[in-house]
Amino acid sequence: MRIERTRNAGRNLVFGGLLKAYQILLPFVMRTAMIYWLGVEYLGLSSLFTSILSVLSLAELGVGTAMVYSMYRPIAEDDTETICALLRLYRLYYRIIGLVIGLLGLVLMPFLPRLIQGDIPAGLDLNVLYLLSLGTTVLSYWLLAYRGSLLNAHQRTDVGSKITLVTSTLTYAVQLLVLRFWGNYYAYLITAMVTGVLNNLLTAWVAKRMYPQYRPTGRLDRDTTGIINRRIRDLFTAKVGAVVVYSADTIVVSAFLGLTVLAVYQNYYFIVSAIMGVVALVFNACVAGVGNSIVVESGEKNYRDLRTFTFITGWLAGFCACCLLCLYQPFMEIWVGKKLMLGFSAVVCFCVYFFVQEINTLLNMYKDAAGIWHEDRFRPLATSLTNLGLNLLLVQVWGIYGVVLSTVIATLTVGMPWLLHNLFTTLFDRRELRGYLWLLLRWAAMTAVGAAASLGLCVLVPLTGWAAIFVRLAICCLVPNLWFLLVSRKSGEFRRAAEIAGRMTGGRLGWLLRLAGPN
Repeated sequence: MRIERTRNAGRNLVFGGLLKAYQILLPFVMRTAMIYWLGVEYLGLSSLFTSILSVLSLAELGVGTAMVYSMYRPIAEDDTETICALLRLYRLYYRIIGLVIGLLGLVLMPFLPRLIQGDIPAGLDLNVLYLLSLGTTVLSYWLLAYRGSLLNAHQRTDVGSKITLVTSTLTYAVQLLVLRFWGNYYAYLITAMVTGVLNNLLTAWVAKRMYPQYRPTGRLDRDTTGIINRRIRDLFTAKVGAVVVYSADTIVVSAFLGLTVLAVYQNYYFIVSAIMGVVALVFNACVAGVGNSIVVESGEKNYRDLRTFTFITGWLAGFCACCLLCLYQPFMEIWVGKKLMLGFSAVVCFCVYFFVQEINTLLNMYKDAAGIWHEDRFRPLATSLTNLGLNLLLVQVWGIYGVVLSTVIATLTVGMPWLLHNLFTTLFDRRELRGYLWLLLRWAAMTAVGAAASLGLCVLVPLTGWAAIFVRLAICCLVPNLWFLLVSRKSGEFRRAAEIAGRMTGGRLGWLLRLAGPN
């Protein structure tokens, strides 16, 4: 079967971008509604349930990716029999995953009170609320979830994005009505369960209409099943780290500091994760091109590209970190009020966290593009366990600041050095590692200087409210970008980045090359 890759990629990028914007704006509205109409403790309780179920859902990590990857070749070869057998295996795995999550969730239920510091909102039954959330997760695996893999394998994720846009709109609309007129948290969770079921059924129905020739029948041979299982194991350990890190942070805050502090922490985390999600669209769009370059280009060319992408990432992450440093607190004061704000030290911690995570995401993009999953399989586990240990230690010393810094320390001391070692022993010349480390340190120092200069000017602004935000935003757009340009415009990375920008815009940004000076 011939797949229109360019056309599909364009559709996926458009609808993926719309869905990402939607998934930032609507949850923001829901968080605001829950804070003002129910109370901040309910928001903390919702975040805790999400984190617990994310940990339980680790049973799935790797299965979906491995199964979709296994469909690429039979789809290209029109091997309907193999695809049907893969669907049958996928259905079996998802049924087992749903059962495992359900059983583990029930085992965990008696320990729920120990994961919450202080009391829950009055009149709520913690076990009933938890069972509703658990049921939503289990049903998402049991109700024809395997059919969605056909859309992904045929590069039609835009179809899934459209369905999610429809069902999410219904979910948020009904939940807003429930919060506004009934203030009933049970009905809020039941709405999520019903619309989640609807999303699965709609996706399965559309996939069946688009690809009626595929049914979950037949069996794969033992060797093929073994290859899939090994791929699942490698991907499981490659992806487990991010989920454990996020969930461990949330659960530790709830257990040691309480639901109110958790909700405040999650408000700050929501902002930084939203920005990271937008930047991730750029990385996701680059993975295929990087993978192709790794296959067809020389090691020297790929290393130059890595330095160029690091330059672009450092500039973008540095600019965003400056904006976060200067705009976080004024925005939070308008959004939730001074009573639900953290200290400025937490803002600094989140800015450092953001910058480190963006560089780490770039390195992981190269790892995924090169398929270095087997060599990298233990690193995420080691990083997440280090983060959990530091969480339990530092939360008792520094409180919420210790939780944020735990992730930064674990990434800088375990995750990133290990990942760099894997990249520079498998993909790049290890002799280039020292020069690359200097590039990373240079961008960290440039960002620190740009952020300090921006903040120094922003604190002189005698304004409050939205006026202060707009003026501070103008300062952040001007100061760090001029600083980065002044320091780096003569570098080779700047020239190559300017050439990329020029090609992507049809020459409209050619003036950037003139800033770089003669070649």
